[in-house]
Amino acid sequence: MRYDAIVIGGGHNGLTAAAYLAAAGRRVVVLERRHVLGGAAVTEEVFPGFRFSVCSYVVSLLRPEIIRDLDLPRHGLEILPLDGTFTPMPSGDYLWRVNDHAKTRREIARHSKLDAEAYDEYGRAMVEMARFVKPILNMTPPDPMSLDPRELRKLLFLGNRFRALPDSDRYNQIQLMTMSASDFLDQWFETDVLKATMSASGIIGTFQGVRSPGTAYVLLHHYMGEIDGAFRSWGFARGGTGAISNAIAAAAREAGVEIRTETSVARIIVKNGQTSGVALTNGDELAADMVLSSVDPNLTFLTFMDADRELPADFVEEIRRYKYRGSSGKVNLALDALPDFTCLPGGGPHLRGAISISPGVDYMERAYDQAKYGDFSRRPYMDMVIPTLTDPSIAPPGKHILSCFVQYAPYQLSHATWDDQRDAFGDTVIDTIAEYAPNIRDIILHRQVLTPLDLERDFGLTEGNIFQGELTLEQLFFARPVPGWAQYKTPIRNLWMCGSATHPGGGIMGAPGRNAALRILRKS
Repeated sequence: MRYDAIVIGGGHNGLTAAAYLAAAGRRVVVLERRHVLGGAAVTEEVFPGFRFSVCSYVVSLLRPEIIRDLDLPRHGLEILPLDGTFTPMPSGDYLWRVNDHAKTRREIARHSKLDAEAYDEYGRAMVEMARFVKPILNMTPPDPMSLDPRELRKLLFLGNRFRALPDSDRYNQIQLMTMSASDFLDQWFETDVLKATMSASGIIGTFQGVRSPGTAYVLLHHYMGEIDGAFRSWGFARGGTGAISNAIAAAAREAGVEIRTETSVARIIVKNGQTSGVALTNGDELAADMVLSSVDPNLTFLTFMDADRELPADFVEEIRRYKYRGSSGKVNLALDALPDFTCLPGGGPHLRGAISISPGVDYMERAYDQAKYGDFSRRPYMDMVIPTLTDPSIAPPGKHILSCFVQYAPYQLSHATWDDQRDAFGDTVIDTIAEYAPNIRDIILHRQVLTPLDLERDFGLTEGNIFQGELTLEQLFFARPVPGWAQYKTPIRNLWMCGSATHPGGGIMGAPGRNAALRILRKS
């Protein structure tokens, strides 16, 4: 049997690309190595009765166009609101920002009346910046070196959009692209815990500190969360993040996509500079007019192909320079009760949102300092959620799940291996939580610790990078994954990229998969 398209990888981007191609009448098959769909957007019952969002754990960036086009609510997608961010402080105080703007202003005013006033102005500025960037998310990046009139029109469109911004917004946009998250926020706020918590969005998925230039843009990248048209709206998928992938898969199947799990690709077949299909690890070969890879460039070009023989030397050199540098780990806890925070004892609505261990800018930067020299942070930044307070269906009655995103955990350790340090890393996370919620050790039933090495081995994320490559300025837009090849095509004819290593990058957004599919359909 010959397919019109083979998609390597059953993550949400690969499934999205497959659904769009099939809806346009293409015969498509998706090949997923694991027994479960979703890639890093997956739900698994790691311990009996506890269904963890093992890797990605919140949704905000999922493009509304995809939700509409694939009719995902009809296929089971339901987003539950994540209300605010609670930051405990060592002093016994806390910062608790919620989705109610008036309440958040009053809370910030407890710490600084000036910051409460600046919060409105900051919010308006970021919304304008997000509005400027949002259309770019759905673009095929232009090639700035091309003289093709279509590419020049794209560049002119971007230039005209930038020129149309008010002077203050143009200035802010330049700052976002060049400044550190900490320095950018220093211009607006004076409260240390507020700046630390907000700057955390600028370092997620990058091996940089909050004082590293360029992290301000990553802050904006995470600020663009949108659910039902509301900026900065974050939530859980009922049933865990795997429910997002499963809803996209259901839409794809309805459109005619064949989906195979436990089907591992050994190599992409290339003859005379063109792909004709894939070879599987079991020896079978599948033929297709085109192949789309939703896995990262390392797997696509350096593992599934004979790079030195089948690819241009300058392209291979760029691919080998592409930076992954995984910097985060994940600890998932099954709990017998709720954590009890000293600064705000008992259960309550403060536990229903994100819980951020980010008490100060210096704390965040010191965590990075340890990672720079090849050790995991002994006092890490952590973003934690208790999804069972919003969706009790994912744990036994009366039990809870605490999902902990942890940074920094560098892929390369200087004096040990991650297999040796996995338990120590998990213990560090528990010790850090216990500084704020001392009962945590007494209520843990099970724990799952994922290091960057585990993310690489189990989920195919090279060096454990959750975005298939760092979101740094030199690896964005028309340089993602490498300059000259940012339009989803590759040097191999009929081989396309559609994963997070392409524009606009990582997060559960689906935009790379959608953009790649639409680009292919426009060329057909």
